[in-house]
Amino acid sequence: MEMFKKLAVVVLSVLLVSGLSAALGGQLEAATKKTEIIISAAASLQDSLDKIAVLYEKQHPNIDLVFNYGASGTLQKQIEQGAPADLFFSAGDKQMKALVDGGLISVHKELLKNQLVLVVPSDSKSSITTITQLTDKSFKKVAVGQPESVPAGQYAQQSLTAKKVWDTLQSKLVFAKDVRQVLSYVETGNADAGFVYKTDALTSGKVKIALTVGAHVHKAINYPVGIVKDSDHQTEAKAFYNYVQTQEAGSIFTGYGFTLAK
Repeated sequence: MEMFKKLAVVVLSVLLVSGLSAALGGQLEAATKKTEIIISAAASLQDSLDKIAVLYEKQHPNIDLVFNYGASGTLQKQIEQGAPADLFFSAGDKQMKALVDGGLISVHKELLKNQLVLVVPSDSKSSITTITQLTDKSFKKVAVGQPESVPAGQYAQQSLTAKKVWDTLQSKLVFAKDVRQVLSYVETGNADAGFVYKTDALTSGKVKIALTVGAHVHKAINYPVGIVKDSDHQTEAKAFYNYVQTQEAGSIFTGYGFTLAK
């Protein structure tokens, strides 16, 4: 009988320890579990936002920033179709306005400005003073973002249309899914020139800016940021939304060539 009592005590002790361990483990897991914030952002923001994320996550160890980079128009469609996102960074007003008009954005703000440039491979001997020279025989392929979904492609189309060479260049144009793919085409020599943002051009040692496109031939290049209304993490999303407007974040954006919106 005494042996059965001892066995019962041992079993009870094991169960108590197991239960306590499980409880503590659950509490520890809950304490260490991070809140994931999904940010859909224009591809041209990748370098600056990745750097900002490192700083932000150090200051907020309970937050895990997850980025979905792509063409602003594609990201807009994803959000409209219900894809998970807490914030949206657009490289154009048009895409943000569509989401605001659709009631999908709670608050938004103009954050940055950029410039459209024409880049060529760094070893290119081409000299160009106006985008109408792209009709010359020396330019066989010209990379442009898809105007339907890529704001940089829309600005390029507006510029070339204003200069009355958009139709003439159709046989030379190589369309890309986003501005970073345009940059890649020029870097690899698959295009003789390409329209990207100044900020993209500054990230690459394989291309050089041949020409800065005049701001008067295309719409203003604005980068608005907004909080997605259906976000499950409104408080955390608002905290990051506020952070990207701080001087600390602003210095990183300007370091990559952006201009801060007034």
